[in-house]
Amino acid sequence: MVYQVKSLDDFNTKLKEAGGKLVVVDFFAEWCGPCKMIAPKLEGMSNHFTEVVFLKVDVDECEDIAQQYEINCMPTFVFIKNQNKIDEFSGASDEKLKALVQKHAA
Repeated sequence: MVYQVKSLDDFNTKLKEAGGKLVVVDFFAEWCGPCKMIAPKLEGMSNHFTEVVFLKVDVDECEDIAQQYEINCMPTFVFIKNQNKIDEFSGASDEKLKALVQKHAA
């Protein structure tokens, strides 16, 4: 399941709860076509990689989180472990997303 973050406090709570697990954050916008295209793929990955925490952040609703991670385009995926950013990429490539999830979840 992909959890949609509601606020900065909500986001920080989810990161703390994840502990040492990999967290994949999808920064998206409702008006973003590529974001809508990759959303079902992300949902599928969340069902496959059950040890990974998948979060979605709407950049228009949670501008503070988007600014904190310097998000300039959507979709951007940020990879976090132990509350530290370890990787990121922008674009709607499900192959690249899956490869990075596999790399960092190991």
